[in-house]
Amino acid sequence: MGRHSSSGKPEAGGEQYRKEEKHHKHMENLAKLGAVAAGAYARHEKHEARKNPEHARSHKIKEKIAATVAAGSAGFAIHEHHKKKEAKKNGSPL
Repeated sequence: MGRHSSSGKPEAGGEQYRKEEKHHKHMENLAKLGAVAAGAYARHEKHEARKNPEHARSHKIKEKIAATVAAGSAGFAIHEHHKKKEAKKNGSPL
């Protein structure tokens, strides 16, 4: 997120905002992917807790941790979505 491109020349104003918008979009998509993956793992651990009653406590703990990670990742995705909208708003006056 530097102020200069790789050629050493300063970037045009609109180009910098487009790069920032693209960065936030990429981070938003990664956060969504993380939320889905953590949610799937939580569902898996819930299934394992039912299937394996001897180790149910361990599986329930892992399920709660994965659910917390999924919620945090979803929150980060929302945060990045707002940052993306802000970068788009501050961008070129089209």
